[in-house]
Amino acid sequence: MAKPMREITGATPASLTDAILTAAEPLVLRGLAASWPLVEASLRSPREGIAYLRRFYQDEVVRAMIGPPEIAGRYFYNADLSGFNFNAVNVKLDAILDQVLAHLDDPCPPTFYVGSTTVDTCLPGFRDENDLDLGERDPLVSVWTGNRSRIPAHHDLPDNIACVAAGRRRFTLFPPEQLSKLYIGPLDFAPANQAISLVDFHQPDLVKFPRFAEAMEHAQVAELLPGDAIFIPSMWWHHIEALDSFNVLINYWWRQSPGYMDAPVNTLMHAMLTLRELPPAQRLAWQEMFRHYIFEADGEATAHIPQHARGVLGPLDIDQARLMRAAIIQKLKR
Repeated sequence: MAKPMREITGATPASLTDAILTAAEPLVLRGLAASWPLVEASLRSPREGIAYLRRFYQDEVVRAMIGPPEIAGRYFYNADLSGFNFNAVNVKLDAILDQVLAHLDDPCPPTFYVGSTTVDTCLPGFRDENDLDLGERDPLVSVWTGNRSRIPAHHDLPDNIACVAAGRRRFTLFPPEQLSKLYIGPLDFAPANQAISLVDFHQPDLVKFPRFAEAMEHAQVAELLPGDAIFIPSMWWHHIEALDSFNVLINYWWRQSPGYMDAPVNTLMHAMLTLRELPPAQRLAWQEMFRHYIFEADGEATAHIPQHARGVLGPLDIDQARLMRAAIIQKLKR
């Protein structure tokens, strides 16, 4: 029931306009990274792609997830959600690449996954030959590699351009308002420290998760080939499948807000501590407070207060953020 994602064919770095990089809808950018040497090497063969990566690797230890063949690449919880169905280990990247290489032709291999590893630290010099220019943005650039995997639907705060550099990947995206239909698991205990959907997209249990069928009516799906890229807007839920026996993804994360702003999830956790258990009438009162000062804030909310007296209601800058953070920390110590 998912619909195809909007696409630009023959995308080039010049295609990355501000309109695209600030959009609220996802977009496939066909061919954006097609000229990368890693893409060209991996298209010749997985072995050449792995050999190309090794050129840049020196000795950095990475965080890897290793799962048995029976999980079929789906990194998830164990049966009772008390743990996970894989082991997380610190290991050298070349050891993981050796395992991927050893199981290239295995129809039911163990699964190996290295995610969210900073490219400049792990593969120094790689970006000299394989990179995107995002102008004044200063993105965090990460590498994700391994064999076949299924990463449950989750969301990220930053905007994201993800470039498929080896293997094929399938992306299934949902707008943020589909949250209640994705059956999200624990917020503070998740496989990669990011809350995930508990629905198995390959075998959705519509008795246990009946609203998921409606979520799929709003889903957008795309299958990307090596050299293709996808823009994933902030807070969109995304389920990602690496479809081949060797896969590499290079992604660029950036925020459209100043670096001194805290992560909103901290506010959500604090709200659970301070608001969730209030009587209904009091929750409604605080809902109105948040509407007035946060979600529908405009100049009218503070127009009656002299600028010098507005305090935390005034414009936020790095100095004000530092003062507010210190005040909050002090209050939490009580």
